[in-house]
Amino acid sequence: MSNEDLRQLFATTKTIAVVGLSSDPGRPSHQIAAYLKRRGFKIIPVNPKETEVLGEKAYPKLEDVPEKIDIVNVFRRSVDVPPVANAAIEIGARCLWLQMGIEHPESESKARAAGLQVLSNSCIMVVHRML
Repeated sequence: MSNEDLRQLFATTKTIAVVGLSSDPGRPSHQIAAYLKRRGFKIIPVNPKETEVLGEKAYPKLEDVPEKIDIVNVFRRSVDVPPVANAAIEIGARCLWLQMGIEHPESESKARAAGLQVLSNSCIMVVHRML
């Protein structure tokens, strides 16, 4: 995606579901989600081991979230991406964003074919700060 495409994505994004968001402030998922929340994005934690993170109700899986999600930001191992990508497609998310070190070419292709913007092996906070 071009920088202009990324700027447009952020400008039109209201809600970011963070899959694998931890309540541990020392974890990258927590730090990055806190950054995004401070920048005005609504954060929805998706983690079956959490009930609330950053003052937001957590959901066990994407399909349980009762509101529209713009970006699905993934903090899970690459091997765990396929069901998350399928859920992102199913719920009508606009973007599947796989954090640093996370890639799954088959799932990325499937999400693109379904019309989602896809980024992989990329930190959403670093990109947001850069823009």
